[in-house]
Amino acid sequence: MKVILAKSLLKANSDVAKLNKDRLDGCKVKAINLISSPGTGKTTLLEKVLELYPGKMSVGVIEGDIATIRDAERIATKGVPVVQINTQGICHLDARMIEKALGELPLDQLELVIIENVGNLVCPAAFDLGEHEKIALLSVTEGDDKAAKYPRVFEAATAVIITKADLLPYIDFDLNACLKELLQINPRLKIFVTSAKTGSGLAEFVSWLFDE
Repeated sequence: MKVILAKSLLKANSDVAKLNKDRLDGCKVKAINLISSPGTGKTTLLEKVLELYPGKMSVGVIEGDIATIRDAERIATKGVPVVQINTQGICHLDARMIEKALGELPLDQLELVIIENVGNLVCPAAFDLGEHEKIALLSVTEGDDKAAKYPRVFEAATAVIITKADLLPYIDFDLNACLKELLQINPRLKIFVTSAKTGSGLAEFVSWLFDE
């Protein structure tokens, strides 16, 4: 019985996700879903992208957190429209939450919506939001075996951003082993090794994101 209920929940979510995607497509807006563990640097990466490449594309942001509006406040200072979703304990965003958030964004003025999901590598991978692409983030501080331990999100992702690469000389992280394992899980992955502190790899990521 529990399995049937779980399947019913995911089916209902998928139905709303399809409506979200149809709405985005109708407005000619691309949506991406950023997924990672807490503390990987999603918000910082997003801030740097918006700081370094203003005006590259009309962007709106949806911030997902269990509590607080701190991330939305940070992004709002970059001059883009942003909606904060507080899940109040739920470990992921779902399509219904995104449906409501899209109604708060000026979709007719946007080309790209970036959804920053709740920090979690498990639950968000199972819930389609209506996005066009999932992008997974992996920090070098998490360990080079993260992809093997949580493969589902990396299987579903279009790209992976490895963050905090400026710390590589100081920690035990085998970058080559991590890259090899990621591509074994998903040979189609586009992988970017980045540092928000030094700016390394950001230009390549933004070029791919905005010009793809």
